[in-house]
Amino acid sequence: MNRMRENTGIVLWILVISFGGLWVLQDSGVFDTIGTDPLGKVIVVDGDPITRETYSRQLEAQLEQVRRTNNGNVLPQQLEVERERAFNALVEDKLREHMMDEIGVTVSDTEVRELILGENPHWIVRQNFSDGQGGINRAILQNVIDDPSQTPMLIQLEQIIRYERREQRLNQLLEASVRVSEVDAKSTWELEQKRADVEFFFLRYADVPDSLVTVTDRDVDRYYADNREDYARERLYSVQIASLSRLPSQEDTLAIMQEIERLRQGFEETDNDSLFLAQSASEVNWSDNFLGASTLSPAELSVLFEQGTVPQEGDIVGPIIVNGEAQLIKVAATRDAEENHVRARHILVNVDDDPAAARASIQDIRRRIQSGEDFEAVAVEMSDDPGSGSNGGDLGWFGPGRMVEAFEDAAFGADVGTLVGPIETSFGFHLIEVTHRAPVDVQLSRLAYAIDVSVATLNNIQESLEDLRYYAEEEGDFTSEAERRGAAIESLQIQDGQTSIPGFGQSFSIEAFLRDADVGDISPVIELNEVALVVHVVDIESAGYEPLEMVEAQVRQLAILEKKREHQVSRLQSAYDSGGFDGLADAFGLNSQLASGVSFENPVVSGLGRDYRFVGAALGLDAGEDSGVLIGDNGAYVIRTNTVSEPAEISDDELDNLLADLTRDQRNLVLQGWITTLRESAEIEDLRTDLLPLQ
Repeated sequence: MNRMRENTGIVLWILVISFGGLWVLQDSGVFDTIGTDPLGKVIVVDGDPITRETYSRQLEAQLEQVRRTNNGNVLPQQLEVERERAFNALVEDKLREHMMDEIGVTVSDTEVRELILGENPHWIVRQNFSDGQGGINRAILQNVIDDPSQTPMLIQLEQIIRYERREQRLNQLLEASVRVSEVDAKSTWELEQKRADVEFFFLRYADVPDSLVTVTDRDVDRYYADNREDYARERLYSVQIASLSRLPSQEDTLAIMQEIERLRQGFEETDNDSLFLAQSASEVNWSDNFLGASTLSPAELSVLFEQGTVPQEGDIVGPIIVNGEAQLIKVAATRDAEENHVRARHILVNVDDDPAAARASIQDIRRRIQSGEDFEAVAVEMSDDPGSGSNGGDLGWFGPGRMVEAFEDAAFGADVGTLVGPIETSFGFHLIEVTHRAPVDVQLSRLAYAIDVSVATLNNIQESLEDLRYYAEEEGDFTSEAERRGAAIESLQIQDGQTSIPGFGQSFSIEAFLRDADVGDISPVIELNEVALVVHVVDIESAGYEPLEMVEAQVRQLAILEKKREHQVSRLQSAYDSGGFDGLADAFGLNSQLASGVSFENPVVSGLGRDYRFVGAALGLDAGEDSGVLIGDNGAYVIRTNTVSEPAEISDDELDNLLADLTRDQRNLVLQGWITTLRESAEIEDLRTDLLPLQ
């Protein structure tokens, strides 16, 4: 019993940690029993604060999941995403808590006790007090309850269970409002399964020549006025962004290369490559697989097969850089290659309509090379291959099946350095020169280290940008200070709430800084994946509409498109009024187009793309009926439905599955709509901006 009592603290800690997804992620008053957070509130929802401690625990729980799937790493922009997720999770959790209080969702002490001690306890109790046979070890559970030292932890456990149970009841209340009937499910089934074969005439707006439409300045003004809301914008910030690269510096790369060189002798002398790689913490583990040229990187092919000798067992090559790693490569073994692989270059002369002239041209090129002219220079000048010609004719490495048969046979049969050809293929006449061959497959040991930016480099970047910020604020010359430190400078306009920053990707930190910034403010240093930066606010324009002079070119094009739409709709309507669907072929001198199996499940129509309006019209017609003139996004069309395939009657199993799917989807929509409504009506303060460098 003493041992059991000693272990209860450990057991309960494991219990709480295993439940971290709830007690860390929810601000349910759990931490009130521990004391107030000295770092204060970072989020306030309708006057109710969420502490820095709660936010940090939520964030850390999410980051731990990221680390597990990303080799322990969290990139700066991933960190920003997780910060935003943590913020939203805590805000929505607080809103749910307020709603539960407001509508009186409660869980009694008796119910909580039953969920701990009853016949069907909460899953966390079953998991952590299991007797290994599907039941509960009630002796240990009772020991925890009887131990006064475990009372604070037991209180927290009760609060966790109470909160989760309350949340379940709230969700049940919301979900109870969702009802999907069999009639609804059968209607959905019919819509999803119904098919139609149709023919149609389609006049594309873009096919109207510009010369047929006239757009005046008055037309542009009218279009802008009619569609002004399309040009509404949020508050607009004009900013300068000064950035420094966070990619590894030359010094970082050199340091890794030197570390690999330091290990070269030991790597060369070891008799156990697998053990040596493991002890050296290599990024690439030992493998006894033999590798052909098709599985090697260009850098590996270069050091193994392009140095004039065939790799031999025991050779060590490198260090080289492969996919961001510095690698020292040891040839553990070789064997004859299972497939031919060569690197070759060629010169192509197209036949066009004059085979004799093409043959004469390729023979002349051959004589030039044989007389000593450089193959690469002649290829740049004379080759008709647009892909390789500008690169001296180089085709890179290739194996079987990559080239047409005649070319492949010639290349695989040629000696290195020998000019072969002319070879005739469907492309024309070729001269071929094999520059390298891979006659063996290799078994490799790779001592590899990732080339990462060093702490010293990151510190230097941080200090440089902090100095930029300080002196720019003191001297008032952001541009000169950025140039003095070699920072790249970008001038951008960013709308309020915009998180996708042109040239930099997604950044919630930039958006958060701008939210409360004034003209002249300079942000703290913000780290993204590949750069660190500071943002200087140059100007702020209030929310409003883009002035016509700023968007005139775009508005004019849309006004032209509107005129073209009117033109095509008018043509189609006039022809349809005169001769109906059957008269359209003669009116436009073209045949109708066909579309088979039109359905909502597959709303893509050949020539139109994804068009639900077309699908809806087609499925709404009876066989032999036509739609009249319809106005689509890209053109005007008239549809005639030839055949309609009604779906087979839904089976009981299919009906049950569809009811479950529709109910789940509707519940998700209700829950999401409910939380969105709560957020829109709530007063939410995000105070994390003040802590931007620390988050």
